[in-house]
Amino acid sequence: MLAPKDFLDALSGHASRLFSGETPLPRNEIESQFKALLQSGFSKLDLVSREEFDSQMVVLARTRARLESLEAKVAELEARLTPDQK
Repeated sequence: MLAPKDFLDALSGHASRLFSGETPLPRNEIESQFKALLQSGFSKLDLVSREEFDSQMVVLARTRARLESLEAKVAELEARLTPDQK
């Protein structure tokens, strides 16, 4: 995985070479090469898709809800086992 600064430096270098070519490229060719450049750079980062992120957020929310439920049950059981000391 590249550090963010290294990634941006590499991306900048590639973009400079792409846009400063001796022969001008048509706009759609520049766009397709730049898109390929970005995809290549992003593939080197440790990223997840939005779908995967949202899926993990649902799992986390369920886990938190289950944990809170279990904590409440444990507290209730402890209260039953421990006689009130006043």
